[in-house]
Amino acid sequence: MARTARRLGAVVAALVCVVALLVVLAVIIIKSIPNHQPLPGEQRCVATAADQSVAVDTEQAHYAALIAGISVRKGLAPRAASIALATAYQESNLRNLDHGDRDSVGLFQQRPSMGWGTEKQLMNPYYATTRFYRALIKIHGWEKGDITEIAQKIQISGYPDAYRDHEADARVLASVLTGQSPAGIRCLIRDQRPGDVSGLIKDLRKTYQLKPKHSGSVITISAGSTTLAWSYAQFAVANARQYGVARVEVGSHSYQVDNRILAEWKTTQDSIGAKSVKITTRAS
Repeated sequence: MARTARRLGAVVAALVCVVALLVVLAVIIIKSIPNHQPLPGEQRCVATAADQSVAVDTEQAHYAALIAGISVRKGLAPRAASIALATAYQESNLRNLDHGDRDSVGLFQQRPSMGWGTEKQLMNPYYATTRFYRALIKIHGWEKGDITEIAQKIQISGYPDAYRDHEADARVLASVLTGQSPAGIRCLIRDQRPGDVSGLIKDLRKTYQLKPKHSGSVITISAGSTTLAWSYAQFAVANARQYGVARVEVGSHSYQVDNRILAEWKTTQDSIGAKSVKITTRAS
């Protein structure tokens, strides 16, 4: 009887190991898919606008916020960010790749041999994004033209219709990260890092050309409009993992980063002003 129980236990243990291995393999396979959506338990950010949502991992959120933020700094309409994000989705899956077709590199897979810049320059996401917008505004009718057609005129891709697959997600991210859709981004950050105030300030300066004030772990920004305030605030949430952001406040709304759930934005009684942003990082 005891021997049978031991055999049964060994069989059960073996089955548990097999199931665990299959789960690990499934995760690896899913993550290897170029445009996979984050798994339910993964660290991720979810952007929501006009009742549509898109999930991205924290690396993608970082680059999406940068792309949208630079469009804001340049004073471009949110549509510019939609075009840029749809392009970067297709070209690199919102990742700063050091490889690609022939000599293509970076977020937009721009080619040094085609005059976009040196490889070192194109691997700088701020430079690459600025170069993209410089090319975009030269396209006649970009403000109202078809997103895919405009993107193709810039990229001259061998897959001219591929950008259309990413238009809906790009619009949601652009609406949220340019500040058009307030309280539109939430992030689940499991490996919460120590705060990096200097890193976040540097990123805000390079993206928006801001000069925010800071005291200890708190950064404060006075925006020129409510829309700008929301762009800055949601940039901070999108970069919560990157810079150890713990809490973001804008106007009468606040967001507390959580390592268990996708927390919701909350309305607080103590308003800091509709055009003011307060970002608190964790202790370093």
